Amino acid sequence: MCDQLRWDYLSCYGHPNLHTPNIDALASRGVRYERAYVQSPVCGASRMSTYTGRYVHAHGASWNFVPLKAGELTIGDHLRPLGVKTVLIGKTHMKADAPGMARLGIDPNSRIGVRIAECGFDPFERDDGLHPYSGH
Repeated sequence: MCDQLRWDYLSCYGHPNLHTPNIDALASRGVRYERAYVQSPVCGASRMSTYTGRYVHAHGASWNFVPLKAGELTIGDHLRPLGVKTVLIGKTHMKADAPGMARLGIDPNSRIGVRIAECGFDPFERDDGLHPYSGH
């Protein structure tokens, strides 16, 4: 899933000057949509809908950094038992459901706790684009 990637800035959709050969190769092996709709105008909530297959009102992560409930299954949870390595790279604007994990007795540092904190995926490289001021 690419974020903030305009369709009209891809050569597979006909941009005359920008060349995106790697994305074009993916598009040639996958599905290209002429219309797509999101579940929320807020990116984090929309991502959680993609991860869970559920509407925002059902999964409850209605805004960026509103936790996805500890019990929500995601595509990562469904694909892992099939032998598919599922990782989260980049940003997702999600934070762990610490109160939910505490209520269920899940250690946030355990394998399950880490996966819950990563939306059901294994951690790889996360960068939510929010960096504290360095003071310099």
